[in-house]
Amino acid sequence: MQLKAGIIGAAGYAGAELVRMLLGHPQITELHLSSVSFEGEPIEHAYPNFLGNTGKINGRLKKAEAVIEAADVVFASLPHGVGETFAKSCVEKSKPFIDLSADFRFGPDESTFAAWYGKGYQYPELRQCSVYGLPELNRDAVKRLAASGTVIIGNPGCYPTAATLGAMPALAHGLAGDGTIIIDAASGITGGGREPARAYHYPECADNVSPYKVGSHRHTPEISRNFAGISAAIRPIIFTPHLVPVNRGILATIYIPLTRPPTDTPLTALKTVSRPPTQETNAKAKDIHTLYTEFYKNEPFVRILPFGGVASTNHVRQSNYCDISVHLDQTGSTLIIASAIDNMVKGAAGQAVQNMNIIFGFEESAGLTAIPALF
Repeated sequence: MQLKAGIIGAAGYAGAELVRMLLGHPQITELHLSSVSFEGEPIEHAYPNFLGNTGKINGRLKKAEAVIEAADVVFASLPHGVGETFAKSCVEKSKPFIDLSADFRFGPDESTFAAWYGKGYQYPELRQCSVYGLPELNRDAVKRLAASGTVIIGNPGCYPTAATLGAMPALAHGLAGDGTIIIDAASGITGGGREPARAYHYPECADNVSPYKVGSHRHTPEISRNFAGISAAIRPIIFTPHLVPVNRGILATIYIPLTRPPTDTPLTALKTVSRPPTQETNAKAKDIHTLYTEFYKNEPFVRILPFGGVASTNHVRQSNYCDISVHLDQTGSTLIIASAIDNMVKGAAGQAVQNMNIIFGFEESAGLTAIPALF
């Protein structure tokens, strides 16, 4: 099967990454692109890297309605809260709509979306044909909905992708105890989008690492919902994002208190704090590493690093991989997971292409097999 793909919002960072990836996709024959800010211009005016590589692109950047009319599948890389009209048009034309904003991530739960994004749904009925598109979590649901008719994909957020993939095996196997799960995550500057803002101005972010939206980041409810869907027990989470002076990449460090037998005294655990890990702790860490390896053995884009390795954004750059490393604290009571993705690929455009492949029954890795770029 050959497809014509459309991208609404092609001049943003994630939109341009979609253009780059779909130009190399074996099943895509034409690309139709839309942008308000660059309408009527060729994509090379916004991104000169496409010079000489636009053979599949049909004309200049056009209106969104023209893209929907011409395409077999439509991607939207737009600000939150503005894509529902385009989704409705795609549903009426029986065309899959893959949305990179938060508009369809919460399904029928309009109250949560409204609380965190400041507006309600324009067309609530569209959630009847929408599904949260984290393939490793919802692959079967995506396939079922696609087979039953038109599908809208709520492409996951970048931080929730890294956090959910990192925690999922532990939650699914009941390893988490009753305490709070803590997610410390760091993101590159492209996570803020292409529109200029003071926080992303070079003098503000260069040579600087700082947390932002502490205790109030919009991805918190998405992470909480994912965790609750994996494990029946609802656990509190603390999610703190940090901005780091790199272009792309997310590293999420996840701290999960483990289920453990009661000790003879509350001070027992404290007595071991000043000691290095014991043989028992190391053996326990290896067992959990084996569990993670088995859990993801059939996933094409999740790589469990060899025991003792440490996940790094440098090793997933420009790829759709999520690298995960497994660790324990010195007492053996806290599981520490490092989860690394490229926020522009597995955290956005690459995952959207992965969802398209699932919808149309393509090889899931089609167009996504690039080896990570080290530099």
